[in-house]
Amino acid sequence: MSLNKVGGTLSVGLDGINSPVTTVEYLVVAGGGGGGGQNYGGGGGAGGLLTATGYAVTLGSAITITVGAGGTAGAANAAGGVGSNSTMAGGSTITASGGGYGAGSSSGSGGNGGSGGGGYPGNAGGTGISGQGFAGGTGVASATAYPGGGGGGAGSVGLANSTNRGGTGGAGQVSSISGSQIQYAGGGGGGANNGGYAIGQAGAGGGNGGWGDVSATSGVNNTGGGGGGGGQSNNQVSGATGGSGIVILRYPSYLAPATSTTGGPEMYVAGAWRVYKFVASGTITF
Repeated sequence: MSLNKVGGTLSVGLDGINSPVTTVEYLVVAGGGGGGGQNYGGGGGAGGLLTATGYAVTLGSAITITVGAGGTAGAANAAGGVGSNSTMAGGSTITASGGGYGAGSSSGSGGNGGSGGGGYPGNAGGTGISGQGFAGGTGVASATAYPGGGGGGAGSVGLANSTNRGGTGGAGQVSSISGSQIQYAGGGGGGANNGGYAIGQAGAGGGNGGWGDVSATSGVNNTGGGGGGGGQSNNQVSGATGGSGIVILRYPSYLAPATSTTGGPEMYVAGAWRVYKFVASGTITF
């Protein structure tokens, strides 16, 4: 608290109110990988997730935000697409890597990425990046359902189920940076064949795997979830797309708001925090 003489009268002020921002807390999540297409595809790996406090702000210099898109769905036994990176570039650059693709029969193993994609039956899942996500699950060639492996998530590895179910996607990671507890970056579930009668369950934000004529589902946008792997039937069901990523910044609400933004981020106050949520690429300047 400070005492200020204004126009001959004594006023009471609060030090620090509307002071410039010097550091922010961040969550950067990349786009999830797409699920492998048709015929027991692997689940897509979740987008890489990075979160920390103390990111230094340079006043008057823009921080450039890139929000990664989800990977494409695999078709005709092909692998899904790799998710796109999400970045935050100011005085230093933070890069979350896109999720690895879920495998199809043409690729065999799952793709590497922030989290690894699930493997085609008899093949390993892709690797994740330490500190961002986990590996995808191995596809199982000997089970009745021939399940594809689940995609890895930010919280755990994708699984290789050996029963009549596609591999389960890895768990995501919970963050409350937005003001609510939300789980981001879950892996996509693996696909299974028509005799499996059970979908591969996704991690939170990921998509479920397909089986028979039941289609795989996409990763949830703005969570970085991996897409579900396609199942196998007479109609050959395709994989599904990965979910897009997100970038969230926050700092104490008593500090000054940003001087400018582009890309249309949502800004709001949640408790003691001022939050900026980017679901599209843009900039922010303090």
